[in-house]
Amino acid sequence: MRALAAAATGLALALALVFAITAMGSPTGGTSPKPLLTTVPAHP
Repeated sequence: MRALAAAATGLALALALVFAITAMGSPTGGTSPKPLLTTVPAHP
């Protein structure tokens, strides 16, 4: 029975953490205007 109570408590804490992070929203910022390199540079 203790294991079931511990599992329920852990699940509740995990959900609370997820909801708290979700409530804070996404961080402000932007993406880089430079494209990512998709090819390997030629070796000398």
